[in-house]
Amino acid sequence: MRETQILQPPMKRIILLILFVAGSNLRAADWPMWGHDASRNMQIFETGLPADFHPGTMDYETEKIDMATTRNIKWIAKMGSQTYGNVTVAGGRIFVGTNNESPRDPKHKGDRGIVMCLDEATGAFRWQLVVPKLGAGKVSDWEYLGICSSPLADGNRVYVISNRCAVVCLDADGLANGNDGPFKDEGKYMSAAGQPPVTPGPTDADIIWLYDMREELGIFPHNITSSSVLMVGERLYVTTSNGQDWSHVNIPNPRAPCLIVLDKNTGELRGEEAAGISTRLFHCNWSSPASGAGGGQDYVFFGAGDGFCYAFDPQPVAGTDDLATLKEYWRFDCNPPEYKVKDGKPVKYASSGIGPSEIIATPVYYEGHVYVATGQDPEHGQGVGSLSCIDVTKRGDISRTGARWRYKDLHRSIGTIAARDGLVYAADFTGRLHCIDAKTGKAYWVHDTISNIWASPLVVDGKVYIGNEDGIMTVVAAGKTKKILATPEFPAPIYSSAIAANGVLYVSTHTHLYAIAKPK
Repeated sequence: MRETQILQPPMKRIILLILFVAGSNLRAADWPMWGHDASRNMQIFETGLPADFHPGTMDYETEKIDMATTRNIKWIAKMGSQTYGNVTVAGGRIFVGTNNESPRDPKHKGDRGIVMCLDEATGAFRWQLVVPKLGAGKVSDWEYLGICSSPLADGNRVYVISNRCAVVCLDADGLANGNDGPFKDEGKYMSAAGQPPVTPGPTDADIIWLYDMREELGIFPHNITSSSVLMVGERLYVTTSNGQDWSHVNIPNPRAPCLIVLDKNTGELRGEEAAGISTRLFHCNWSSPASGAGGGQDYVFFGAGDGFCYAFDPQPVAGTDDLATLKEYWRFDCNPPEYKVKDGKPVKYASSGIGPSEIIATPVYYEGHVYVATGQDPEHGQGVGSLSCIDVTKRGDISRTGARWRYKDLHRSIGTIAARDGLVYAADFTGRLHCIDAKTGKAYWVHDTISNIWASPLVVDGKVYIGNEDGIMTVVAAGKTKKILATPEFPAPIYSSAIAANGVLYVSTHTHLYAIAKPK
């Protein structure tokens, strides 16, 4: 008894210490890639994030925000004039894609794709990747869209897909610590065609290697190259953005792959999909790949431009022609059969609101299933959509057998779902947020935010955050009963998704990035 009395307090302290450390780890986590991790599920374990905040008053002539008018805002960083890239946070740094309409360096003039690196604690500018336009106009590199890819941070390396249809590996410190890696032509790369090379400086990006998908694979990006890299082990899985030309009928290269595999250290091509997706494209490929495991098998999931979701073996298999390809385990048609027929006649892809759609949202792996919605280019407006829950253990064409459920009370969606505690949160382009049972597909509630939604919902700290085109950030209590907690209004549209990292909520509008946290 005496021994127990002596040992009990230290044991209690040890247990409490373990619980404290575990809890601290859950509350303090980076967001190093699109979707936080390879499952792409838009949720994270954090606590203390505010629902009550005010983004402040902006002077629309100068685009300066009066910090005295803000509430629960840690800092604000100026972006370009259009920001579609989603924020990533890792190693004390923030990475975000935008354009060059608020130049950070006078030597970089004109329309450019930009990836900014900021200090996580203060929002101070560190360095930037500057990428000239392709010069093809709206058909392949739409003016002023900037870089739409969400960077992936891995140690001292950052991977991003540029507006020039290239996969770029960067030094996380930029050129401030020297020019590392085999690539030494940063000055030339940052210059527009026909212009002399600029002189690189410490606030410019240090390119380690670059893989040009147009040059190497004959890719024809439609409108913009837009997706985010997936890393599994030593391999990178990349959506190529291969698509149609200006006619919206012709596919310049129907033999080009829509998903490729690169060596993360060298940028060398290690494999590609051989499912023939480009021969069936509706429009383009903009969805990002995801990863998960089920039934003793690892998978890479890909939502394609033909409206199918695919599952591939992550390990490329060498063929007789030395070209390694990804073994296909299954494919699932995410468009219900009735979307392809009207009045007894086949309905082809159309932007008029009827007919099938491609997949722009990223597939999400959650508790043995994949969840993904159909959608089209936002320019095509509203139309019928479908959210599918797919059993990953099936094989072959599982369009008839692989659906655990389909939720068809959803309009077209370009947003990735968030799943937590048996609930799926999905937003459609019309502006509605849906709360759905992850096992049955039953809707518990639907909330209309009254404006188009491009973003994906974030679930964190018992709340769901979703922004819309009117700049309204709707904050809803997570759960089966709808409860609106707040609707703060930002002074610019919100097209990218909110994320959370290390106790801070990040919201990017077209013009500014906000770090939101309660004062300590």
